Amino acid sequence: MPTARSPFWEKVQFGGGLGVSFGNGYTDISVAPSAIYNVNPYLATGIGLQASYVSSKGYYDSGVYGVSFLTYINPIPEIQLSINLNESYVNNHYDAYYSQKAYTDNFWNTALFLGAGYRTGNVTVGLAYNVLFDENDNVYSDALMPFVRAYF
Repeated sequence: MPTARSPFWEKVQFGGGLGVSFGNGYTDISVAPSAIYNVNPYLATGIGLQASYVSSKGYYDSGVYGVSFLTYINPIPEIQLSINLNESYVNNHYDAYYSQKAYTDNFWNTALFLGAGYRTGNVTVGLAYNVLFDENDNVYSDALMPFVRAYF
């Protein structure tokens, strides 16, 4: 006999991202699951996790682990505005060849991405801007970040 889902779970969607890139001595792997609760057709809020590892052989390797607090606003079904507050722990290790002397740089990083995208069905494609971007923090290479997200 099938069981009925609770009204809460009827409004929950899961999504996230996976990324893998390999090259000549270069590796980039990322995992970012997330879940949102649709408050109504215009507003959703949720949480996401992230973990990434980047390595450039002989230069550096980096691990980033964090949590995101997500808000999505849909003024019309095709447009999605987003607010993503991200707190990450960063572990960068630079090899001696890259910086004269090997060293490790561990720190916390806060990012606040404000975004806008075109939404069709469960998929949104757009651009987000990190209003807290600092080119010296060695986390993000640019304040602008394109995105594709899907929730099911």
